[in-house]
Amino acid sequence: MNRSTVYSLSPEAALLKVGAALDSYETRLAFYKANPSLFKELEDAGKSFEQNFEEFNQKSLRMTVTDSAKVSGLSSSVMLELDYPAKMDGVSVLNRFVSFAVDSERVRLVSDVKTILGNRIAEIEKSIDAARASYEIDKKAKIANLEEADALRRAQLQDELNALRQQLKAVRQDRIEALGEAIKIARSLGIVKPTTPSAMAEENSRMTTTVRTEVNNQQTPLYFMGTETLEAERSALQQRKSDEFTEPRIAGIFKELQLLQVNREVQLLNKRTNEDLFLSDVDALRKELVRLRAMRIDADGLQIVDIDRRAVTPSAPVKPQKAVIIVISCFLGIFLGCGIALVREFINHKRRARLGLAHSVNVMGQALPVPSAKGLPLD
Repeated sequence: MNRSTVYSLSPEAALLKVGAALDSYETRLAFYKANPSLFKELEDAGKSFEQNFEEFNQKSLRMTVTDSAKVSGLSSSVMLELDYPAKMDGVSVLNRFVSFAVDSERVRLVSDVKTILGNRIAEIEKSIDAARASYEIDKKAKIANLEEADALRRAQLQDELNALRQQLKAVRQDRIEALGEAIKIARSLGIVKPTTPSAMAEENSRMTTTVRTEVNNQQTPLYFMGTETLEAERSALQQRKSDEFTEPRIAGIFKELQLLQVNREVQLLNKRTNEDLFLSDVDALRKELVRLRAMRIDADGLQIVDIDRRAVTPSAPVKPQKAVIIVISCFLGIFLGCGIALVREFINHKRRARLGLAHSVNVMGQALPVPSAKGLPLD
């Protein structure tokens, strides 16, 4: 039980628990009620049940605790003594009471262990439930963050796509305007077919010999393309319905938008069937939970204390003690005899004193002889 780390109990504490049970009013009362046949000899018909029990509890049963710290070399112990009438089976009463108290304390101890065990299991289960709830919150938060990031990225790509479309449209309109201006210039110069400034110079100065210098790094004006080419290009630009093919970035945007349609990480998170496998910091709790659930404590096999010596029938009764009674009787007889002798002597002394006083009175009260009248003068 101590190795389970759920409940720790030292031998001294176990003995104190049993001693407290033996000295407990409730334990004694429960035993008294559970075994009425054992206490028939103690019952007084003129007293109530509570009075009979109180007399047994106060006068008959005594408990003595020996502290090992005070007695060197001895362990702590509890001793019970019971005074009982000769017709009563006091040995059975005391032994059964000790067994009753030990069994009661064993059941109480196992109940306490089971309660603590149940509380510990419930605590671990709540911790796992809390971890599960925390995981669910984290999972939903992660999914929400991923979906929000995807939505933000889609919105950014859509904005970029719309901006590119507007830009391409503006570029196309600018090109159409530039082509229209170039067509007017080409018509005024009579340029129908594409030509170059050098070619035009040769046509204008065939009869003269000239030396021409052409700067090749300068862009040839657009009207040299000729009206046919310019009008064909302007017509094509005006009939164009979409400019997206002219910008490679748009294809990349569509690719990213397609990839953002489904977030594979969110899919995998939603497809998880056993969420407990992904809980963090609960492996130790799961092991502890399995260990506690598999724990079984046998109440019958749990030995709390050792009964060093059970009660036995005494070799001689405690009461009456004949030698003591004889000695006390002798002393009482002597004192009583002396007392009676002293009282009688005192009474006799008083009587003798009273008789002596009465005799003296009688002597003093006797009549004296009266002299003759003839011989004495008369006053």
